[in-house]
Amino acid sequence: MSLNNSSNIFLDSVPSNTNRFQVNVINENHESSAVANDNTDPPHYEETSFGDEAQKRLRISFRPGNQECYDNFLQSGETAKTDASFHAYDSHTNTYYLQTFGHNTMDAVPKIEYYRNTGSISGPKVNRPSLLEIHEQLAKNVAITPSSADRVANGDGIPGDEQAENKEDDQAGVVKFGWVKGVLVRCMLNIWGVMLFIRLSWIVGEAGIGLGVIIIGLSVVVTTLTGISMSAICTNGVVRGGGAYYLISRSLGPEFGGSIGLIFAFANAVAVAMYVVGFAETVVDLLKESDSMMVDPSNDIRIIGSITVVILLGISVAGMEWEAKAQVILLVILLIAIVNFFIGTVIPSNNEKKSRGFFNYQASIFAENFGPRFTKGEGFFSVFAIFFPAATGILAGANISGDLEDPQDAIPRGTMLAIFITTIAYLGVAICVGACVVRDATGNMNDTIISGMNCNGSAACGLGYDFSRCRHEPCQYGLMNNFQVMSMVSGFGPLITAGIFSATLSSALASLVSAPKVFQALCKDNIYKALQFFAKGYGKNNEPLRGYILTFVIAMAFILIAELNTIAPIISNFFLASYALINFSCFHASYAKSPGWRPAYGIYNMWVSLFGAVLCCAVMFVINWWAAVITYVIEFFLYVYVTYKKPDVNWGSSTQALSYVSALDNALELTTVEDHVKNFRPQCIVLTGGPMTRPALLDITHAFTKNSGLCICCEVFVGPRKLCVKEMNSGMAKKQAWLIKNKIKAFYAAVAADCFRDGVRSLLQASGLGRMKPNTLVIGYKKNWRKAPLTEIENYVGIIHDAFDFEIGVVIVRINQGFDISQVLQVQEELERLEQERLALEATIKDNECEEESGGIRGLFKKAGKLNITKTTPKKDGSINTIQSMHVGEFNQKLVEASTQFKKKQEKGTIDVWWLFDDGGLTLLIPYILTLRKKWKDCKLRIYVGGKINRIEEEKIAMASLLSKFRIKFADIHIIGDINIKPNKESWKVFEEMIEPYRLHESCKDLTTAEKLKRETPWKITDAELEAVKEKSYRQVRLNELLQERSRAANLIVLSLPVARKGSISDLLYMAWLEILTKNLPPVLLVRGNHKNVLTFYS
Repeated sequence: MSLNNSSNIFLDSVPSNTNRFQVNVINENHESSAVANDNTDPPHYEETSFGDEAQKRLRISFRPGNQECYDNFLQSGETAKTDASFHAYDSHTNTYYLQTFGHNTMDAVPKIEYYRNTGSISGPKVNRPSLLEIHEQLAKNVAITPSSADRVANGDGIPGDEQAENKEDDQAGVVKFGWVKGVLVRCMLNIWGVMLFIRLSWIVGEAGIGLGVIIIGLSVVVTTLTGISMSAICTNGVVRGGGAYYLISRSLGPEFGGSIGLIFAFANAVAVAMYVVGFAETVVDLLKESDSMMVDPSNDIRIIGSITVVILLGISVAGMEWEAKAQVILLVILLIAIVNFFIGTVIPSNNEKKSRGFFNYQASIFAENFGPRFTKGEGFFSVFAIFFPAATGILAGANISGDLEDPQDAIPRGTMLAIFITTIAYLGVAICVGACVVRDATGNMNDTIISGMNCNGSAACGLGYDFSRCRHEPCQYGLMNNFQVMSMVSGFGPLITAGIFSATLSSALASLVSAPKVFQALCKDNIYKALQFFAKGYGKNNEPLRGYILTFVIAMAFILIAELNTIAPIISNFFLASYALINFSCFHASYAKSPGWRPAYGIYNMWVSLFGAVLCCAVMFVINWWAAVITYVIEFFLYVYVTYKKPDVNWGSSTQALSYVSALDNALELTTVEDHVKNFRPQCIVLTGGPMTRPALLDITHAFTKNSGLCICCEVFVGPRKLCVKEMNSGMAKKQAWLIKNKIKAFYAAVAADCFRDGVRSLLQASGLGRMKPNTLVIGYKKNWRKAPLTEIENYVGIIHDAFDFEIGVVIVRINQGFDISQVLQVQEELERLEQERLALEATIKDNECEEESGGIRGLFKKAGKLNITKTTPKKDGSINTIQSMHVGEFNQKLVEASTQFKKKQEKGTIDVWWLFDDGGLTLLIPYILTLRKKWKDCKLRIYVGGKINRIEEEKIAMASLLSKFRIKFADIHIIGDINIKPNKESWKVFEEMIEPYRLHESCKDLTTAEKLKRETPWKITDAELEAVKEKSYRQVRLNELLQERSRAANLIVLSLPVARKGSISDLLYMAWLEILTKNLPPVLLVRGNHKNVLTFYS
């Protein structure tokens, strides 16, 4: 690499890919630029400049080249100097700079370490500089000692990387497999099952060569489509251990993954028993021929099967390396057996083999065997159901994905090649055996054609043998009758027996390894908490020894039960269900259109994957309909269970992506629908602050918005913008999580603003999405308004005015104890902290006492130092805080009880609705919705409306008629005719005393003084204002008297909110109205709609 105008080349500590950066430090003058341009190749990408106060800049060109890279940091992490002697630490100003490309910027170049997950086994995760660190002004005069951020910028990792490095050292002895030994060998062994040697000839005899090829082809279509889908999923990110479970769970989520993972692991465990029993049956047949039976056939199978499983378990527990070697040996034996068969087809047949139906390759035999000849009870689908399990096994490599060097490359390559090779073998064996062996043969060498005998037209007849009696009586030989056709045809029969042993043992060994691996991955994710015990791994390879033992127990149990014929269809359906979900996972991920779905394996199509999923489901019913039903029932039960438990995982599944797409589409579609009064529902902004600080306010709002309307918990952060934004961002996720944990169907939103009113104004205008915008503002009553600063009162009343300006309804909720329990929460947090410190101290002392002889006093101080409790002063302060906290907790006991009053089921009683002013019906709709809730269903509505004394009955009948048209049930209607009379003197006196501190009393002063007071204290209540709205003030006081008289025992009071006309009613007078109106009452909802209809009696 040649560089102009630069003297140093710095190599990054981590080599990059095959690309080369060219870095030139160029002076700002034109001459230097010209020199650089003359001596360097033109860059392939546009020039990027980094300016700085040293009047230097870097020009970076990126072009293909040798495997060299650059960086401005040495491998030791020390910052390098440029020609201009640019230092990381300026010696004059002692300023600390973090450098990239030799310049004072914290911006880091792209590296893989930034994108790893925490705890990644492939390397340490490094935190890039945050946007705040880059965006904010660089701090000056900081310490010279490099900080953790310095290490990050230099690519040295983060504090605590030593643990990750040690973890990498621990991985040094881990055995990892490539795509051949890890995937190809395993898949070929699993697909080439015992079916190849003892059933394929019978299938050709039943279905014929033509339909036999179609059966094989249809099976291969299913496995190929599944392999393609699996390859796409595997190449869409790093694949960990767990095989099919991992692929499905990370694509479709824990619900699907957890359900299929359990039955897939169980299916593999039972498959061990199936394959071992197949091996044991072959051995028992050999013992029968040699007359060497131990007990009887059934018990001999159990004995041989048990011994075999113990041996296979020993190989598996010995380690994956030994298991892989055993698999390679078994594959060699299997390949020799297959080759032995093809060689046997060209060896000239003798008379004994001819009598058994083998005549080498004959066109007449091929033609005769080409068409089907199904026996009684058999058909295409029944024969297909028997063959299809032979084509399975494509997940054998994926099941040990955690033991592969590069699963993303190995699984697609090995699996697809295995499918291709095994398909060629199946087709070759089927065609060859169909062209060499007739369907029926007697085995009698004397059944030859005698001269003058009429030939029956069969292929055997034309070749000199008469097997016509097989039409009337059963024969023992031929494709239809003899399962040992391949042994007869082969060049050396015992090799076929060895092949059968190899096929069964290799499949059993693969299943014995797969089941624990999949089960361990499932248990590690803690989806089923009761199974956490089996998540532990041992040794360098994290071997699931506990899973091996469990698989061994399951396999032994089914071997001893010996009822595998019944359960075999269910196991086949379990595997097919896994195939179906893998296909559906690929389709679902593509259909969700998530930008994160970027598989490197591009040979797939989402509709083809969907077809594969449907095909798998259809094959399940073809194989065995009742087994398919059982599979679906079990999977559905597990799905419901996992969904109910809601495991705390987030894997970015396609289900989440599709949920977003569906929500977005529905929201957009909703914008095209005009609002209608019949579909009106309260959609509320609730000014709770942090949702946990005012739970009662949130509970009462949630009571009439749950499952019917939008609810947004809002918080306004007031203060310096930088601090507010930081605090706001840090708490967003926590507060939304609190809502989810407490099963409150609401959103959390927050804004940072210069003042509270500006923040609420922003929320009122910008909250919501499309038609899902708030139409009602819910706030708590400002109980301390008489002690609060004037600006707080102005903001409080101002947001009510703003809501009305935006045509948004307002609900003010008042309870006697107030809503804010933030002090109680602080006390609880303090008590919890002190309790944790106490427990930690006790544990430290206890451990020290146990280690007193070896550790002594020094050990105690060492442990105490870790817990920050070595000093006696914090302990003393903690004791004082504990006493104060307990006192505060006792003092606020009523407040705590009040904060939960709306969570409880309400006692039998009434909700009194004082519908004094027609606001469109919101005052009536909210209490009606409350009565529909389970907690409020025992509360009846009592309606109070104003009227004339001389028309009480008429107005009562009219109101009852209106409510019946609205279809709102009510217990009683009361017409109040004495609302407008003056309140009694005691009540009025209380009101006057309330507003006295805020009155101006300008009428008692001369004109000049009065004008001066108005200018100095414009917020005070003037005599003129009080006189102008005296009737309204009378009404509020009188209403409180009526409320005390009629609704004191109600569970809840819903009351029309008085409206303060802007510019006419001062803030303090309005607050006084609200205070006197709701004083000494049960919980009160002051409601005022936006005066647009929310109720209708039209259908």
